[in-house]
Amino acid sequence: MYAIVDVAGQQFKVTKDQKIFVHRLDGEEGAEVEFDKVLLIDNDDKVEVGEPVVKGALIRGKILEHLRGDTVKVFKKKRRKGYKVLKGHREYLSHILIEEIIEKGATKSVAKKETTKPAPTQKAAPKAEKAAPKTVSTKKPVTKSSEAKAKTASTRTVKSTPATKKPAAEKAKPKTGVKASTKKTAATKSGSKATTAAKKTQSETTAKKKVTKKTTSPKKTKE
Repeated sequence: MYAIVDVAGQQFKVTKDQKIFVHRLDGEEGAEVEFDKVLLIDNDDKVEVGEPVVKGALIRGKILEHLRGDTVKVFKKKRRKGYKVLKGHREYLSHILIEEIIEKGATKSVAKKETTKPAPTQKAAPKAEKAAPKTVSTKKPVTKSSEAKAKTASTRTVKSTPATKKPAAEKAKPKTGVKASTKKTAATKSGSKATTAAKKTQSETTAKKKVTKKTTSPKKTKE
């Protein structure tokens, strides 16, 4: 009797009390292992093929040891480039003993995982520590607001001091200067008008004198 089993991605032809090397499995040495991916079973020339797995079939084994395989050399070369690399690799393997082959009615035992839950008291402690800084943060804005109010009050009192009177006095000065300048300009304009009027009268008198001279000049008598 033999069977074909899928173990860690590899297919093996297995019989009872046979030892095989497979890819490294989870578990300690001496632990029991079960494989339910049975693809084919042959018992006294009665072949049963799975679609894709034989239902109810199971193979049980035992881990004998964990080891590493022989070194596999990997050589790479690129011609005319001067490139040569030689590396070695050793695969991690597990040595297994096949103890039993079950054709039908087998149930796979499920290993229960231990789960540890933290105690509730451990979670409550950090919450109390986080709540403490919140009270400190609420007090800070109160002090800042009081200081800000005091500063605004002081600035208002400073603004209401006689600083407002100075600009008024300063503004009054340029007004008097403007009036004086306007008076000077008015006087200069009146003086310029008088001078222009006097010039016109002088030009008129000179023109009249020239006309009178022409009229009074004696006529020349012809001989």
